[in-house]
Amino acid sequence: MIRVALRGLAGRKLRAFLTALAIVLGVAMVSGTFVLTDMIGRAFDDIFTESYAKTDAYISGKSPGFTFQGDQVTPPSVPASLLPKVRGLPDVQTAAGGIGDQTATKIIDKKGKPITPGAPTFGLGIDYSQPRFNPLRLVSGRWPSAANEVAIDSGTAGDEHFRIGETIRIATLKPVRSFRLVGIAQYGSVGSIGSATFASFTLPAAQELLDRKGQFDAISVGAKPGVSQQQLVDQIKQVVPLNQVDVRTRAQQVKEAKKQASFTKIIKYFLLSFATIALVVGAFVIFNTLSITVSQRIREFATLRTIGASRRQLLTSVTIEALVIGMLGAVLGLLAGIGLAVGLNSLFKALNSDLPTTGLVVAPRTILVSLAIGVVVTLVAGLAPAVKATKVPPIAAVREGATLPPGRLAPFLPFIALALIGVGVALLAYGMFADTLGTLIRLLALALGCLVLFVGVALLSPRLVPTLSRAVRPLAKWVMLGVSLLVYPTRLGVWLFRRGLFGQGLAASRRTGAIVGGLVLLLLIGPGVLFVTAYLMRYLSTAIGWGFIAAVAVLEVVLVFWVVLSVIRRIRGRGFPSDLPGVRFDPATDRLSGENTRRNPGRTAATAAALMIGLALVTFIAVLANGMKQSNRRAIERQVKSTYMLTSGNGFDSISPSAGDAIAKAPEVAVASSVRSGVGKIAGSVQQLTGLDPKTISRVYNFEWKKGSDESVDDLGPFGAIVDKSFADKKNLELGSRFSLLTPKGETTLLEVKGIYKAPPFFPLLGAVSISLPFFDELYERPQNLYTFVDVKGSPSAAAESALKRELADFPDAKVQTRGQWIHDQDKDFDNFLILLYVLLALAVIVSLVGMINTLVLSVFERTRELGMLRAVGMTRHQVSRMVRQESVITALIGAALGLPLGVFLAVLVTRALSQFNVEFVPPWKNLIAFAIVAMIAGVLAAVAPARRASRLNVLRALQYE
Repeated sequence: MIRVALRGLAGRKLRAFLTALAIVLGVAMVSGTFVLTDMIGRAFDDIFTESYAKTDAYISGKSPGFTFQGDQVTPPSVPASLLPKVRGLPDVQTAAGGIGDQTATKIIDKKGKPITPGAPTFGLGIDYSQPRFNPLRLVSGRWPSAANEVAIDSGTAGDEHFRIGETIRIATLKPVRSFRLVGIAQYGSVGSIGSATFASFTLPAAQELLDRKGQFDAISVGAKPGVSQQQLVDQIKQVVPLNQVDVRTRAQQVKEAKKQASFTKIIKYFLLSFATIALVVGAFVIFNTLSITVSQRIREFATLRTIGASRRQLLTSVTIEALVIGMLGAVLGLLAGIGLAVGLNSLFKALNSDLPTTGLVVAPRTILVSLAIGVVVTLVAGLAPAVKATKVPPIAAVREGATLPPGRLAPFLPFIALALIGVGVALLAYGMFADTLGTLIRLLALALGCLVLFVGVALLSPRLVPTLSRAVRPLAKWVMLGVSLLVYPTRLGVWLFRRGLFGQGLAASRRTGAIVGGLVLLLLIGPGVLFVTAYLMRYLSTAIGWGFIAAVAVLEVVLVFWVVLSVIRRIRGRGFPSDLPGVRFDPATDRLSGENTRRNPGRTAATAAALMIGLALVTFIAVLANGMKQSNRRAIERQVKSTYMLTSGNGFDSISPSAGDAIAKAPEVAVASSVRSGVGKIAGSVQQLTGLDPKTISRVYNFEWKKGSDESVDDLGPFGAIVDKSFADKKNLELGSRFSLLTPKGETTLLEVKGIYKAPPFFPLLGAVSISLPFFDELYERPQNLYTFVDVKGSPSAAAESALKRELADFPDAKVQTRGQWIHDQDKDFDNFLILLYVLLALAVIVSLVGMINTLVLSVFERTRELGMLRAVGMTRHQVSRMVRQESVITALIGAALGLPLGVFLAVLVTRALSQFNVEFVPPWKNLIAFAIVAMIAGVLAAVAPARRASRLNVLRALQYE
C-alpha cells in the first residue's frame, strides 16, 4: 500500500504539487518570521555584547522601575562629579563617562529634511581617549576631536552619499548646526542598524548639544587585573549615592540592555498570527483537494478492496499521501521562508520601520517547527478524506459513476454548523466584553472564536450555495463581459500577432501589418486600457489600485517574454494561429456554469470558504480602521481650537521647546501654547503627564469641564493639577483631592486636583493629569514639547503659514500645519498600517486562489468525458474556456457573498466592544466594492490555467476517458 500511495502521487505530480502549494505559503510565513526575528535578535545581541565587552562595571541613573505602553522609562542622568570618585578607587584601572540619547539627534539630508522620521536617532558622546569603552567601530576616517566634528553611521553615509570631509547639518536639542564629517562607523560587527541613525560627537560637545552639562548618561568602569566584576561593583557602591544610581556588572548590564529589544517578540507574534491565518486557509484547501481526489478515485479504492486491501490499509495509503504532500510543502515553505524574510525586511524598510539585522540565521528550531507545522496541518486536514476513503465498498469497482454514501452525521451538519457559529460568537463576545481576563486568555478566546465561527459558516455554506449561485450568476455574466471588454485589445493583439507569425498563405504586406498591429495592440493599447482601469481603482482603494498597477506592469513583462518565445517557436517551425476572439453573451455557457457550481455544493462551498476567510479578515480590518479614523478625526476636532499645530516631522516624537519659543515670537502669531509631555507614576499607576501654559492653553484647547472651569487652568500654580474624568473616576478623585506623583528621577510630589474635565477617550491630546508648564520643567530633566497649538492674527493664509515656517528654519524636525493637515497626516499613518496588514493578509488570499485553481483543475479531470461530449456536439474552445472561467467567478462571488458580511459582522462586534473609546462604526463602502472586484478578478485569474487545459482537450481521447 505504501508503494501504491507513492506511485499514485508520482502519477499525479501536478495535483500533488498544487496541493502542497496550499501549505507552502503558511509554512513560509512561519519560517520567514523566525528567520527575520532571529536576524534582528542576533543583531541586538551582538550590539549589546560587543558594546559592553570590555566594561566590568556600569553606572547609570536609578531606574524608575516602571514602564509605559510597553517601553522602559528612561532613567535620569548621573552627576559628572561621580567620575573622579570612581577613578580614585583602588580596584579601578580606568573609567569614562558617556552620553546616549535616542530621539533628539536628527541628521539632515541634502534636501533639508530629517533622514529617518519615526526611527531611533541616536546622539552619542564618547570619550575617545578610552577606546575600550567605545561601542563603535570605525569604518573610515577618524574620531571627532573638536566640537564642530562628527562621526555618523555607515548606513546613513551610504544612503545619503555623505563623504569624509563634507559638511553636514544636524539638529539636536539646540537649533540645527553644521558639522564636518570626519568619521564613518558602525556598531561593532553589525553593519546595519535598520532605519535608525547615530551621530557621535566629542563628549563635551554632546553634553552641550543634548543639555547634559555636568552630567553623563552612564559611566563605564574597567577593573584592574585580578579583580572580579562583582568585587568592583561592591567597591563602587560604597562611594556612589545608591538612591540616585544603579551599579551593575557587565552581565547584568547586557541583560538589562536586552530588555530594550523585547519588542521583537511582539513582531514575532504579530507575523505568526498572519502565518496562522494562511495555514488555516491552507488546511481548508488541502481538505477540499483530498476530498475531491478521494471522490474521483472511488473505483480505484474499490478495486483495491476487491483484491484484499483492508480499510486500515486504505486509511494508511491516503494518510501517506497527505504525509508526503505535507513534507514536500513544509520543505518548500522552509526554503521560501528564507526569501520571505528578506521580503518582509524590505517591506518594513519601505515603511521606515526596519530594524538592525545581521547575517542569515536559520536556527534548528526554525527547521523543526516549520517541518512539524507543515506535516501536522496537512495530516489533520487530510484525516477526514482518509476516513472517507475507507468507506468505499468493493462493489463500487464495477459500477459506473459510483459515489460515496453520505456520512452518519450528514443530516445533522446544519445543526452542528449553527451550534459552532453560536459557540464562535459566544467566544468572541467573551474575549471582548469580559473584564477580568488576562491578555493571553483574551487573545486565545478571540482567535478560537474566529476559527470556530469560520468553520461553522463553512459547514453551513453547502446549504447556501444553490441559492447564492443563482443569485450571483447574473452578476458573473456581466463580470465576464466586462473582463472580456477590458482584455479584448490584448486578446485581439495575440490573435493578430499569431496570425501574422504562423498564418499560412498570407502576403508579405498583410503578414507585416498583422505582426505590427498585433504588437501595438498587445504591448501598448491592451496594457494601456488595463493601466487606466487600474489607475481608476485608486479612487476606490489606494492600496488595491497600486496593486493593480503593479500587476499590469508584471503583465507587460510577461507579454514581452511571450512575444520573444513566440518568435523563437516560429524560427523552430512550431506554433499555430489562434481563433478570432469574440465579446458577447453566451446563454449556453452561462447556464452550464451555474449548474456546474450547484452540482456539488459541498465542493463549491469548501472552495469558496478559503476565499471567504481572507476576505472576511480584510473586510474586518478595513471597516474597523475606517471607524478608528473617523473617531480620531472627531476627537481632534473636539479638542483643538487653534488653526495651526506645531509637531515633530513624524507627528509623534517630541520636539525641542526652543521651536515652540521661536514660533511664539513670530509677528503673525496671536497665541502659541506649548504642551510638554512626560511619564510618571501617578496615584499608583503609570500615566502620561502633560505640562500646560496656564495663560494660553484655554484659548487653543477645548476643555469639557465636569468640575471647574477655564479659570481652573488660568489659576494653576505649583502643585495644582487638572485631571481627566476617567482617571478621576478610577482613583476616586474630587476637587481638592491630593495624590502623589513619582517622577523618573525618583522624586515624589503631592498634587492637588483643581479641575476635572472629560477628554475624548479615543485620542486624548493631553495626559491623564496636567500641571503648569513651569512646575513641569522643575520636575523633569530636559523637558520636551509634544506639540504647540498656534493661532495667527486674522484669518489663516498661505502667507501666514510661510511666515511660520520661516521661524522654524533652525528646527528642521519641527512641522507646522493646519489642524486639517494634521488630521490628514494621522489618516495617512492609519493607511500605511493598513497597507502592511493587506500585504500580510494577501498570503491567505493567494492560498485561497491556489485552492480555486486546485478545484478547477480537478473538476476538469473529473469532467473530461463530459467536456469531450460538449465539444463533440458543437461547443467551441472559447465556449469551454468561458464556461470554466465563469464557474470560477461564481465561486469567487460566493466567497465574497459570505466573507464580506462576515467581516462586517466581526467589525460590528469589535466596535461594540470598543464603544467605551468612542470608536464608531463607519463602513468604507468604496473599499468594500473594491474587495468584491478583487474577488471577481481572483476568480478570473484562478481559472486561466484550468480553462486553457479544458479548451485544449482532445475530443476523441476525452470521450474514451474513464
